[in-house]
Amino acid sequence: MANPFVKKLGGLAELTASDVRIIENATSHPRRYSPRQDLIREGDEPGPMFVVLDGWVCRYKILPSGTRQIMAFLMPGDACDLHIKLLAEMDHGIQAITGPRRSQRSLKTDMETMMRDHPNIAKAMYSAQLVDESVMRAWIVSMGRRSSTERVAHLICELYLRARNIGLTGDEEFSLPLSQLVLADALGMTAVHINRVLKDLRLAGAMALKRGSVTILDPVKLVQIAGFDDNYLHRRLRMTG
Repeated sequence: MANPFVKKLGGLAELTASDVRIIENATSHPRRYSPRQDLIREGDEPGPMFVVLDGWVCRYKILPSGTRQIMAFLMPGDACDLHIKLLAEMDHGIQAITGPRRSQRSLKTDMETMMRDHPNIAKAMYSAQLVDESVMRAWIVSMGRRSSTERVAHLICELYLRARNIGLTGDEEFSLPLSQLVLADALGMTAVHINRVLKDLRLAGAMALKRGSVTILDPVKLVQIAGFDDNYLHRRLRMTG
């Protein structure tokens, strides 16, 4: 099976055979995590950079009231916190969503050395970080300005395109291992509210959510409801870079 981290970085910069070997060696000993197991908690001393090789992971923060806000979803090929070692402690947690058959990877290699000696890897990783920041800005806009229906539709459009880029889609269907509660925590809604919005989108003929997957019934309608523009995902980055 192709290394998803190599695949992602290869889509952001032209990697040499030496670059590929370095990345594969750095991700050659996966560690397994169970569902809802923390890779690292808020307040912990930052450790090595995490790379997701399989399954889904989320960034989250717990409020004093005990409620949770999910701030990002990470898929196979995604990496966490290129410069995290510069901080004294974590300001949020990172948790596995799927498992235990899924595995996440802790990248032990000296990142500074790898990026210094392999400029193509450095370019790809910096580009990936910029795209992650762009996604975060889109989420902020959704939380602040989009209606609940637009917010759900926009997230589904984003996750579909990201999943398609790594081969997790089939026709207009894709695997979505996220419960309604997890979606609610990501969208700032209650589980009851998101259930109602999902029902409305299904009745509108735009999309249908079932356990573990989403079917895009009418891509044009879903995009129109979301007001979705994929420019923030920078999917043409390598071609124009």
